Amino acid sequence: MATTKIYIVYYSTYGHVAALAEEIKRGAASVAGVEAKLWQVPETLSDEALVKISARPKREDVPVIAPAQLLDADGFLFGFPTRFGMMPTQFKAFMDSTGDLWCEQKLAGKPAGFFCSTGCQGGGQETNALTAITQLVHHGMIFVPVGYTFGAGMFEMGEAKGGSPYGAGTIAGDGSRVPTPLELQQAFQQGKYFAGIAKKLKGSA
Repeated sequence: MATTKIYIVYYSTYGHVAALAEEIKRGAASVAGVEAKLWQVPETLSDEALVKISARPKREDVPVIAPAQLLDADGFLFGFPTRFGMMPTQFKAFMDSTGDLWCEQKLAGKPAGFFCSTGCQGGGQETNALTAITQLVHHGMIFVPVGYTFGAGMFEMGEAKGGSPYGAGTIAGDGSRVPTPLELQQAFQQGKYFAGIAKKLKGSA
């Protein structure tokens, strides 16, 4: 059977989303017959602006994706921080650049999901995904949430945590907080669960 290719495409300002992406990749790659690859979307801020906001340098080992490269994947997990409850400009600019693919519905039928970070628990862990779904709808892609497949981890009440049935998540706080083991476990589960769904869809095509 042909390999199922999962692209984990993300934007990360301070490294929180990048950390989730790594764990999602591990989860997806744990499914036999699945190949998972990390990609970054292009930066829209100037180097001067990035320095002023103390953004972390972009990882040199993760390539920047071009819209046409999406055609090579069988499914996508898109990750980004939250700006006023929605995806940031950088990721929206990338999605806007996929117009040629939209015109011919080249991505129609491909599964996709989301993961994110927020500054606090009420910062948009669910609204970010909800508003991002419009991007999938116009492309005819299939939204695959993680749901409650993470089991007991979804009901943990003893610690602050990101994530929701819509997708894995983390809380960045003032930037010093890093993804917790529980948040990373949900990210792994999302990658694994999504890869299984994408593999089944490809096999039935």
